Amino acid sequence: MKKKIAIVMGGFSSEYGISMQSGQVVYESLDRNRYEPYRVVISKDKWVLLDDKEAEIPIDRHDFSAVLSGDTLHFDCVFNAIHGSPGEDGMLQAYFELLEMPHTSCGYYQAALTFNKRDLLRVLKAYGIPCAPSYSLDMGQEVREAEIISTVGLPCFVKANRAGSSFGISLVRKAEELGRALEVAFKEDQQVLIEKALEGTEVSVGVIRYQGKTTVLPITEIVSENDFFDYAAKYEGKSQEITPARIKAEVHRKVADMAEFIYDVLKMEGYSRSEFIVVDGIPHLLEMNTTPGLTRASILPQQAREAGISMPELFGSAIEEALGKKP
Repeated sequence: MKKKIAIVMGGFSSEYGISMQSGQVVYESLDRNRYEPYRVVISKDKWVLLDDKEAEIPIDRHDFSAVLSGDTLHFDCVFNAIHGSPGEDGMLQAYFELLEMPHTSCGYYQAALTFNKRDLLRVLKAYGIPCAPSYSLDMGQEVREAEIISTVGLPCFVKANRAGSSFGISLVRKAEELGRALEVAFKEDQQVLIEKALEGTEVSVGVIRYQGKTTVLPITEIVSENDFFDYAAKYEGKSQEITPARIKAEVHRKVADMAEFIYDVLKMEGYSRSEFIVVDGIPHLLEMNTTPGLTRASILPQQAREAGISMPELFGSAIEEALGKKP
C-alpha cells in the first residue's frame, strides 16, 4: 500500500517563498508508485492542505489530519521542506515527535541547536572545530563598537543569529557601517552574531542518511559575484556553484571528514548542509543547515546528482529512513 506523505512547506520566516519552491519540487519528484504525496502549507495564519485544484483544506492540529472528500486523512510520514521557523528550529520536530509521527528532519534538540549559529559554534569549538572569531549581541544590549571591532576586526559579517543565511546578513568594512548592519540583522532576529570575515575558499558539503548510511556528498565550491553568498548569489544566479569543488585532495578529505564528524557527533538525522571557509588549508565552519534548499538548482540536489542520486531517490530515501526509525 502506498504511504501517505505530507510535504510541509511555507513557514514563518522570510524564506517562505523558497520553502514553497522546495516543497513543490519534492511533491513533483516523489515516486507515485510508492507514495501518495500531499502538500501542506504552514504559515502564521493557517495550516492547510492544498488539493489538486489548489483549494485549501484545514489541518486539524490535534493529530495533524485533514478531512478530504468526506474521509479523514491520516499521514504515514511528514517530509519537512520548511526553511527557517518552525521547520528548522525544532518547533515542528517537537510537535511531530509528541504525535509520534515519522518525519524526515533531525530531532528537535539538534534542530534548535544548529539553528542557533552562536550556540552551535560554541558547542563544536569544544570538539576542536575551527571557527571565525565572533561576538554576540542581543537586542537592547549596549553596542560597544570598539569592543566588537577589537574582537572580530574589520571586515566582519553581521548576521541574524537564528535565521537562514540568506536574510539579515551584511558585510561591514568600516566602523560607521556597523549600526546599519545591526538594524538589518535585528529585523530578522533579536540575537545577532558578528564574525570576522575570513578570506579563503568557500565550500558547501551535504551530509545525509542515504540507504541506511551516513553519506558525505560531493563538495561544492562557491564563487559569488557579490561580496558574499547572499540571497541574490543563491537564488538569482549571482554565483558559480562548482561541483566537485576545485580543491586539493588533502583539503577535500579534511572538509569531508569534518562535516561527517559534525553530523555524527551531533547525532544528526535527515539532511544537512554545512558551510566552510578554507583558510590556509584549514576548514572553518560557518554554519549548518538542517533543511537546505531542495529546488532543482539548490546545492544539495546538485551534489546528489553528482553522486549519481536522482531526486526521487534522494527524497524517497529520506522518507524510508524516517519510516524505519524506532519510536
